[in-house]
Amino acid sequence: MAEANRSAARKATWHFAGAISSAGGQAPIFDLPEFAFAGRSNVGKSTLINRMVRSPGLARTSSTPGRTQQINFFLLPERMVFADLPGYGFARVPVAIRATWKPLLERYFESRATLRGIVVIIDARRGLGSEDELLLEFASGCGRPAIVVANKIDKLKQGERTRLQRDLSARLPDVVPFSATTGEGERELWRRLTALAGVR
Repeated sequence: MAEANRSAARKATWHFAGAISSAGGQAPIFDLPEFAFAGRSNVGKSTLINRMVRSPGLARTSSTPGRTQQINFFLLPERMVFADLPGYGFARVPVAIRATWKPLLERYFESRATLRGIVVIIDARRGLGSEDELLLEFASGCGRPAIVVANKIDKLKQGERTRLQRDLSARLPDVVPFSATTGEGERELWRRLTALAGVR
């Protein structure tokens, strides 16, 4: 049944459903299970979302880090919502814009009633960074379940992958290896999302 639900999600029409760029703004309300996707500016977050929804152009991708400068909401009608968060790290965006992200994300994490979990995406080639750890701590403090995804796993050789898994297992209880190129991890990530969403 879960696999049938995933297939239905892929066949249904995902679409952009609004955005919010400041803590004082009004986010759209959908009354559906919602999942936030977060990670460093160059981690491949938008590409991962596009792979998950099978729509290459849905979340905007760019070779320039930091193009996502607000929370963008993508809706699968009557099922769930994905929220694409601004990337953190070395994004070359104006200081004034970056300064709005912290209160925006804090308010979103703390008060979004429909938020069921946060997908924290890390680059498999770089491992878990200090900013990723801070995000995980904040999510835990807000009572938000987190799923850690090691993206771009296909870029690693077997020895590098073994070392990454050993390093991450010493710091995290669980990580989903993922590749938007090969599809590895897609089914597992869908399984976890639908479980948190209560979809059967």
